[in-house]
Amino acid sequence: MTFSIPTEVSYVTEQLEKDGFEAFVVGGCVRDLLLNKTPKDWDITTNAKPDEIIALFPKTFYENTFGTVGVVNEETTDPTLTVIEVTPYRIEGEYSDNRHPDTVIFSQKIEDDLKRRDFTMNSLAYSTSKKEIIDLFGGQNDIENKIIRTVGDSVSRFKEDGLRILRAVRFSAELGFEIEANTEKAIFENAELLKNISMERVRDEFTKIIMSDRPMDGLLAIKKLGLLPYIVPELEKTVGVEQNRAHSYHVWEHLLRSLQGAADKKYPLDLRLAALFHDISKPESRRWGKEQDTWTFYGHEVLGARTTKKILTNLKYPTKIIEKVTNMVRWHMFFSDTEQITLSAVRRMIVNVGRENIWDLMNLRICDRIGTGRPKEDPYRLRKYHAMIEEALRDPISVGMLKIDGKKIMEVTEITPGPKIGYILHALLEEVLEDPKKNTAEYLENKAKILVNLPIKELEALGEKGKMSKEEADEEEIKKIRSSHHVK
Repeated sequence: MTFSIPTEVSYVTEQLEKDGFEAFVVGGCVRDLLLNKTPKDWDITTNAKPDEIIALFPKTFYENTFGTVGVVNEETTDPTLTVIEVTPYRIEGEYSDNRHPDTVIFSQKIEDDLKRRDFTMNSLAYSTSKKEIIDLFGGQNDIENKIIRTVGDSVSRFKEDGLRILRAVRFSAELGFEIEANTEKAIFENAELLKNISMERVRDEFTKIIMSDRPMDGLLAIKKLGLLPYIVPELEKTVGVEQNRAHSYHVWEHLLRSLQGAADKKYPLDLRLAALFHDISKPESRRWGKEQDTWTFYGHEVLGARTTKKILTNLKYPTKIIEKVTNMVRWHMFFSDTEQITLSAVRRMIVNVGRENIWDLMNLRICDRIGTGRPKEDPYRLRKYHAMIEEALRDPISVGMLKIDGKKIMEVTEITPGPKIGYILHALLEEVLEDPKKNTAEYLENKAKILVNLPIKELEALGEKGKMSKEEADEEEIKKIRSSHHVK
């Protein structure tokens, strides 16, 4: 069997073989070649020991206890070929931490190396010189039949490395493969092994599932196999929670369909996470509305923002992602109140989410709409939203965009530096948000002369109104929600 192997890879295998060693391309890259995919990285296994590998190449690094040597190629422009990892055949000892082997013994037999691998589809080795595949566990057949099966006893494989449990689900979502029955049973019965895995590693696999083409299938598998409590337990509360007549699905399925809608549109990670979590707090905010004769979810976006922040923090996501996703969840209801949207409201929303995020908020609304099971967004309404955003983006939406600054205020009002200047600026911003035509130097200077004469308390109140303190508003909203449910 002949594959197109990059010269950077074949060079490494050739050098090893020239010196009398065996060398095979191994693992996921062979699987990808059989699937006609371009491998994201290249691994080579050999019967050479680390010091023997290092001696053959001009630039290498060796910074681990598992025998892997990185062969560096500085001439390539392809990041997947900058480092080729070369690892000796290995026999591994016990895995007392359910993650890494306690001992590693280098072997002279390729069979020893292949039988320690996780899944049959990843236990394939390819000789670039002989053009042959070594397949001891039926990996090619499982790839052809789209099956994920462990090498040997499933329970043993998962107890060796608990992360393999989540990797099975990730491969299923990425490749569209089914998990074989015995492998699936072993996952379900050993789900608690995930407790022994660092949250950073869990997050990385979870992210890959979210970023796959089939994240909905991945989340359904996570739920079916009992893994949800060890990753995002908050999602379990959404299962079976009925919604109002605007939705065709319960909350859980709505969230998954919203996420899948984001994936179908190839949206980035932060938007996919927002789609998955935007209604995460509907269960605790749900109550029966007698007047509406259906379920209501008042304030779920406020509670949801807090829950989302907790989830993403627990999963160790970067602060930048946590802040953006939390912000989008907090304000995702804005485009739902279609009859109440005004230009000044859009300007304030841009202040809340940031100019750089307003279009993502719009896209989140589209994903939310897809997740309801209703027809796609009405083209006219969508065009109306776009036009209003574009118009609002041309108007002042921050103190820095006013035609006056603190220095000018001190000049025209003859006051000294102090908090009074900030109050005046925010009071002026409040007026301009309502009417952008007022953003002229003449108007703002005259208005500043009037504001400066107000009592400090009254001026402070106007300034605070202009700031629109979200934290205080959120706290008050949460108090109301909890009071309505008679809980603290």
